[in-house]
Amino acid sequence: MPERNVITVSALNKYIKQIIDAEDILGSVWVRGELSNFTHHRSGHMYMTLKDEGSLIKTVMFKSSADKLKFEPQSGMKVVVHGRVSVFERDGQYQLYIDDMIPDGFGALNIAYEQLKEELRLAGLFDEAKKKKLPRLPQKIGIVTSPTGAAIRDMINILGRRYPLAEIILYPALVQGEDAPPTIIRGLEYFNSGAEDVDVIIIGRGGGSIEDLWAFNSKELAYAIAASETPVISAVGHETDFTIADFVADLRAPTPSAAAELAVPNSADMLAWFDTCGKRMEAAMGKRVELCRGRLDELKSRRCMQSPMFQVDQRRMNLDYTVKALASAMKLRAERARKHLSEAAAALSAMSPLNVLARGYSIPERDGKPVRSAKELSPGDMLTVLLKDGRADCRVENTSLKDMITGGK
Repeated sequence: MPERNVITVSALNKYIKQIIDAEDILGSVWVRGELSNFTHHRSGHMYMTLKDEGSLIKTVMFKSSADKLKFEPQSGMKVVVHGRVSVFERDGQYQLYIDDMIPDGFGALNIAYEQLKEELRLAGLFDEAKKKKLPRLPQKIGIVTSPTGAAIRDMINILGRRYPLAEIILYPALVQGEDAPPTIIRGLEYFNSGAEDVDVIIIGRGGGSIEDLWAFNSKELAYAIAASETPVISAVGHETDFTIADFVADLRAPTPSAAAELAVPNSADMLAWFDTCGKRMEAAMGKRVELCRGRLDELKSRRCMQSPMFQVDQRRMNLDYTVKALASAMKLRAERARKHLSEAAAALSAMSPLNVLARGYSIPERDGKPVRSAKELSPGDMLTVLLKDGRADCRVENTSLKDMITGGK
């Protein structure tokens, strides 16, 4: 085999690549297919396979192009892609290098909207329990919108007509384009910083296409609304327009004009309510006065008010009766006490030793102590015998323990 007919694998792949790259039709091609084996690498590049019923082709989308997509591609999604066909020399594999991608049959913005909506719903940003109540009588209202749009003029007119007591503070912001979300976020942060001490914040703009309203579908703006300590009203577009900001905000208004109406009460309605309350209070006070007047007339007609001395005389008679009853009770109590004292004195007298001695008994003592038994005595002991009218000194001649009552028998 001639040496000049043998080439390396690298040379072959390079030659094939040059042939494919030289084909103009393969340098800019639109291809329709279904994504599979999709991988979004941490480098930012996207790797996937594009297939149909009969074939497939490996594809890659570099980070510079992937960052421009409005949605996140997924396996199973039908798309139309644009790119160029070339060869990856190292693996000897031809593949499609994508620089643009659009959903097949459904707009990229719509897909991005639904994807972000589902992501934020799962994150809990739409939970009704987390939404804050609007103040009933706001003193300051912060508005984040374009200073030149029709929306701000409508809101100022309605707020001034409905509730002129509220102060309106405008934070000028972009409301369309890629630079709009950061300016709206700065407006929210400004009003939450306490610099103006507003009671409620309105963000929004007038109507437009989905592209015009896309700034309010920003993920960063959604988290900024959720983090706001001040209640936020979202007022974007017309009544049929819905943005991510509408779902995250504490209240969604169908239009900017409706937001102004929802943010404040109607002063005319309040005045009418105050007038009704005043009339009810007046009627209630009149009824109360009539009741008090009737009560006063009743008291005036009583005998004590007609003849005050009659009541005094009645009280005097009651006092005299009470004094007499008290004196009678005291006398009766004294007599009972005197009788009880006499009975106690008689009982005490009956138990007196002197009375016992008067009946012929005597009390022998030795050394000043009573002698209670013959066993305590011995012949020759000296005793003092107490009698009714005196005493006698005696000496014991003999003792006997015989029964005195029976005479010793």
